[in-house]
Amino acid sequence: MLGTGITVWAAFQNFGKYNIVIALAIATIKATLVVLYFMHARYSPKRTQLVIVCSVFWLAIMLALTLADYDTRPREGRLASANTCYHA
Repeated sequence: MLGTGITVWAAFQNFGKYNIVIALAIATIKATLVVLYFMHARYSPKRTQLVIVCSVFWLAIMLALTLADYDTRPREGRLASANTCYHA
């Protein structure tokens, strides 16, 4: 209930360019609580905890590669207009 309340409160606030950062931070905290307590990962065997840590590490690698690729794209004209046709 508290997580939902904080999420709704943050949705109605204007944090400027930090809106997405705050929303992702709240979502990360809520997801961590779900994994640790509702999926019983906190009290699970060490092998299960190792699998969880490795999967989060793999997710970080994939996000880093995606953001690195996104960073190499040209800045101008990211969105094409509706009338734009691409011909091979």
